[in-house]
Amino acid sequence: MTDSDRPEAASATPATSAAYDTPRGQPATPGGTRALIGVLLAGIVGFAVFLFAHTSKDGRIRPGIATARASCTKGQSDCLPDVSYVDTTGAAYSRESLAGKVVLVNFWATWCHPCQVEIPALSKAYDKYKSKGLVMLGVMTDSPDNGQLLNFQSDYEMSYPVVRANSDVMMSYKYPDRLPTTFVFDRSGRQVYSHVGPLRDGDLDTLLAQLIAQSPPAS
Repeated sequence: MTDSDRPEAASATPATSAAYDTPRGQPATPGGTRALIGVLLAGIVGFAVFLFAHTSKDGRIRPGIATARASCTKGQSDCLPDVSYVDTTGAAYSRESLAGKVVLVNFWATWCHPCQVEIPALSKAYDKYKSKGLVMLGVMTDSPDNGQLLNFQSDYEMSYPVVRANSDVMMSYKYPDRLPTTFVFDRSGRQVYSHVGPLRDGDLDTLLAQLIAQSPPAS
């Protein structure tokens, strides 16, 4: 497993629209413009599935449309995995207990420098939104003893819960092979964002503010 010092595009990056660009040095034709408008309108009409945010190749979050929708059905691939998390204080988080919450799951390790870089941003966001419906879980993939972990949390002012990784959690997220890797789920339990690499403070706040503002999912 390697950390994200090496270049890596965000896993939520959509396909580019290069196929619709006008070739350089050639003016756009009326027919081409009408065809492009038709494609765009069709895409808007067909975009019934909610897409809240994605990232560009620079890792920045691009917020999208926030709408309420029904909760995920257990077992759907783009929904919060049906797995239980137990943090280092013994507190348990089941899929049922996370219903209606905005959930951020961050895979990290104490030896991972990019993970250390993003901890202040994650802690700041957690402290700001935890009373408004945010649950943040730091899934730790290495194995420091309890004393070493407490010292690390103190040194980095880490305020959000830490979960020691186990096979069930790792399997549920398809064994993230780069650190840090982050997954964000909206109040309906739908995955709306994933990213490899440290998160930016301002972008993270923008994403979470809009998700927190969502209405609870329809029952």
